[in-house]
Amino acid sequence: MTLERLKAIRLVLLDVDGVLTAGEIIYGDSGEQFKVFDVKDGVGIRMLKAAGIQVGIITGRSGQALRHRCANLGIDLVFDGTRDKTKVLDQVLAHTGLSAEAAAFVGDDLPDLAVMKKVGLAVAVADAHEAVRGVAHLITRAGGGRGAVREVSDAILKAQGRWDELVQKLFHG
Repeated sequence: MTLERLKAIRLVLLDVDGVLTAGEIIYGDSGEQFKVFDVKDGVGIRMLKAAGIQVGIITGRSGQALRHRCANLGIDLVFDGTRDKTKVLDQVLAHTGLSAEAAAFVGDDLPDLAVMKKVGLAVAVADAHEAVRGVAHLITRAGGGRGAVREVSDAILKAQGRWDELVQKLFHG
């Protein structure tokens, strides 16, 4: 069942804190926020995009660090500072013309539950809240900010038979 869900994915949506990061927020003396992103997750995102799978962000927090990371990775579906993730999901699906079954969402905490229940592939990172793990179709072995997104990317691309081709094309010239 999960294999069929992985094969259907054309859009991967990600929470940020606890998914793309380990959930820690570091504040400098001047109040600016610092976030740490895993480069392996970035490679996975680039591979998804190279396969024609759209990648987007739906998160409750806002910040320049996230904007810089998304610009670096070429992610233009960025919805930050949102309180209603399901409303944003509906907007993204309308914009892309995709069905909810073609969408995956990777989450870690209670604000992610409603959107996870609407998508075709709900993914929880290993260290997600138990309620989030309870609704997930797939739970990563890696924790948030520790390669979980890369794990999801690899699973989707392997299920779709694209992983070997993309590794060859992108990393072996």
